[in-house]
Amino acid sequence: MAFDGFVTKCIVSELNSVLINGKINKVFQPNKNEVLFGIYANGKNYALTVSIESSLCRLHLTTHTKPNPLQAANFCMLLRKYLIGMRIQAIHSYDLERIVKIDLEGYNELNDLVTKKLIIELMGKHSNIILVNENNTIIDSLRHVDMDSHSNRDILPAHKYEYPTLNKTSFLELPNFETFYSSLSEQDLVHTFIGFSHPFLQSIFDQLQIPNSTNLSKEQWQKVYEQIKQITHQIGSNQLSCLPYTFNQKQDFVVALAHHDDTLHFNFFLDDFYYEKELHNQFKSYKNSVLKLLLAHLVKFEKRLKNINEKLKECDQMETYRMYGELLTANLYQAPKEHVTSITLPNYYNNNEPLTIPLDKRFSVADNTKRYFKKYHKLKNALSVVSLQKADTAKEINYIESILFELEAAQNITEIDSIYTEISENLLGVVSSSQEKGKKKKAQPQSSLLPEKLELDGFRVLVGKNNKQNDYLTTKYAHANDIWFHTKDIHGSHVILKNEGQEITDAILVKCATLAAKHSKASQSSNVPVDYTFVRYVKKPSGAKPGMVIYTNQKTLYVNPLN
Repeated sequence: MAFDGFVTKCIVSELNSVLINGKINKVFQPNKNEVLFGIYANGKNYALTVSIESSLCRLHLTTHTKPNPLQAANFCMLLRKYLIGMRIQAIHSYDLERIVKIDLEGYNELNDLVTKKLIIELMGKHSNIILVNENNTIIDSLRHVDMDSHSNRDILPAHKYEYPTLNKTSFLELPNFETFYSSLSEQDLVHTFIGFSHPFLQSIFDQLQIPNSTNLSKEQWQKVYEQIKQITHQIGSNQLSCLPYTFNQKQDFVVALAHHDDTLHFNFFLDDFYYEKELHNQFKSYKNSVLKLLLAHLVKFEKRLKNINEKLKECDQMETYRMYGELLTANLYQAPKEHVTSITLPNYYNNNEPLTIPLDKRFSVADNTKRYFKKYHKLKNALSVVSLQKADTAKEINYIESILFELEAAQNITEIDSIYTEISENLLGVVSSSQEKGKKKKAQPQSSLLPEKLELDGFRVLVGKNNKQNDYLTTKYAHANDIWFHTKDIHGSHVILKNEGQEITDAILVKCATLAAKHSKASQSSNVPVDYTFVRYVKKPSGAKPGMVIYTNQKTLYVNPLN
């Protein structure tokens, strides 16, 4: 991410405009990498968030709440002990380094005036939050680091705090362009100067319409220098803005020359940007976890189906064993008394053609006859049982595939929550508290069960987004005369066209069918078959999985969802 030295400098400038003399009255630690400070300053309450997560390290004010753990972490308790009640005296950032120091002042339990410093290092995987006393001795840090962990300094309680050393040049200390030009080496500017990031530099090249950052002429480098110099001169003014920027096909942000009127422009921009980013990451992580769970169950049932098919293949020999037994029984009078490995008999099932029947030499012909009949009856009984098992397993696989479609189409955490609830009840065997008590609630449906509502050509159309919504929509919400749509033999959403006395035209039927195709696994296909019928002809069999229905009196439309 582009939380570079320029962004850090602009954030600190805005924080100094609103938080000086502010009193820290709350400290939370929502997760292991983030700390939230509640600050009362100038008659207003602010929330300052500090995150040291490697890919999302940042510092800014926030308006988004996060759940507070029931049990506070040790570092959070330590910060509460030392910082609650203290006031912010100053907020510093040095050069263009991503290091912020907050000077704090307050009274201890003996009513003596004491000072503390909170140092925030925003350096990717090396980020940290460090509390030091007036003697620059570390009280504690969110992450403990020592020389043994390949660090060039110790970040441990009771050790002296040392600023990290960087073998880079300070752009702010360059006297002129000639010094800048002479500082250029084979490395890029990010590895040459403090606080530069690749997205920031690429945005400079884009603004100056310089196609390549390598092999530039001196005149081009001078334009780059002047542009960066102008940005550094505007830090702290309303002539710099934080703007969205796409870098390496990923959504990012950069500091650029642009006017803004918001006192806390950078803070609020980053607050919204990282909030959306975290939501996306949580959504992706949650989705992957549920997907992993579903695929594990799918593999289990597919393995079960494979074993069932192998048993059914064995049952193919069932009639052969019966025939062997009957032929042996019919010819027992002329069978040899000694034990043999095979016997050839006329097969009256095939025009008395000679048939060689294998025998187990350990047993007599009579005993072999009994063994063949025993195998026949065993496979006959197995066939009926295994056939039922195959049907049940196929239903389970079909159900899991329907949930996989739902998961693929899910667009937010709420929808995945509904899917996980369904999985818990129907795959994991988790029983809800209402089911345990035998209560059936007939109150208003939960919001997660309410379908998506649309309007097409003056008609109301409802779309279910998951199996539970499909069940509720079709079996409870829709009326008998409403029209139900679903892709033929393809996983997808139930779509209901409300029949409210209007004339149902062919055009609206095609539009609803197209909508059903778009909300199906065949959304990227063409000429998709969609069945439609009145809701009164749609039934849910007893004991069927969520979303599974049977229907009659249907007609079929072929539509193109990509149109």
